[in-house]
Amino acid sequence: MKDQHLRIATRKSPLALWQANHVADQLRRQHPGLKVSLLEMTTAGDRFLDGPLSAAGGKGLFIKELEQSLIDGRADMAVHSMKDVTIDLPDGLAISVLLRREDPRDALVAPPGTTLAGLPAGARVGTSSLRRQSQLRGLRPDIEVTDLRGNVGTRLAKLDRGEYDAIMLAAAGVKRLELSDRVSEYIAADTMLPAVGQGVIGVETRRNDPVVTSLIESLNDPGAEICLAAERAISRRLYGGCMLPIAGHAVLDADQIHVQGLVARVDGSEILRASHSGPAADAEPVGLAVADDLLAQGADRILAELVDDVAR
Repeated sequence: MKDQHLRIATRKSPLALWQANHVADQLRRQHPGLKVSLLEMTTAGDRFLDGPLSAAGGKGLFIKELEQSLIDGRADMAVHSMKDVTIDLPDGLAISVLLRREDPRDALVAPPGTTLAGLPAGARVGTSSLRRQSQLRGLRPDIEVTDLRGNVGTRLAKLDRGEYDAIMLAAAGVKRLELSDRVSEYIAADTMLPAVGQGVIGVETRRNDPVVTSLIESLNDPGAEICLAAERAISRRLYGGCMLPIAGHAVLDADQIHVQGLVARVDGSEILRASHSGPAADAEPVGLAVADDLLAQGADRILAELVDDVAR
């Protein structure tokens, strides 16, 4: 392996760098002598901080430049949070590896002892996710939910300055950055359904690169692969980008998979839920059944209205 060199494309945010270094470290352990380096990049999503992400095209803005580095050969792989990865990938690229899932829940970051149920009326809660915003408003219509952008450190700084009474973050990112002491409550998935792919790190490569694929394939976690097949099937059926208030979460139980899905109005006035279970071998069809149930309840109407609003 001493003559082989793998280049990993990654965003420059602390969490993205943690994820890329985590992959690099595992590869070095698996293949002693393998050289692994990072190609650090600033994406359009990192540069656009002055408004809601949905107004600029959604979370896909965080991965376009990384994918281009694969296409033009500057990098051999790109490391992503799977909740940021669009359903349709560029021609010639594939998600080749999914790492073992970290905690998929959302986390309330607030002064110690603060709970979502215990927040006072009128409390100002920040999150950039329409999925979180819609569910928060459904759960607590008496609080003020506002958009909050930036990396984890930026968001925590705004909380500490008193601009917010609480903020919502992905538990996985908080734990990876060793900031669990800032969490006042982990929100159960049944209370606030996670984003599709939340907590899973994915590695994207060129399809026609068997050398790279063979080097990284040992990092793949079969359980994460099965669950993501179900969750991403929900998004695919709903034509859902990351900018839409869609949630999907799958759990394996022996040879069975249990899948939940959600579509909501951003104001929280209408929240549709569906769940189905089946053999783990049928993960994708189970996910599609969840999506079809949501569509039968009127999810297409809600999503179409939101897309029209964003387009205007």
